[in-house]
Amino acid sequence: MSQATPMRSLAKTLTWRIVATTDTFLLTYFSATFMGADLGITTEQATGLAATVAGLELVTKIALYYIHERGWARFKWGMDEQAIAN
Repeated sequence: MSQATPMRSLAKTLTWRIVATTDTFLLTYFSATFMGADLGITTEQATGLAATVAGLELVTKIALYYIHERGWARFKWGMDEQAIAN
């Protein structure tokens, strides 16, 4: 098994961010919707808040995850030694 290439790391980064950003959007939206009445937040404002939070974390966490992934690609710890040799 060969080492992970930068393109593989980027593909993993982007597909993970789709999942994670959707999760962030939904969590923010439902939190703002259900607690919004107590805070004076309308459904429209909850949607805007969720989109803002999800958009910001999308940009920052793509970079952070890619750096993290490339750092881990440098280490052989926890990898099958036989697979690395092939």
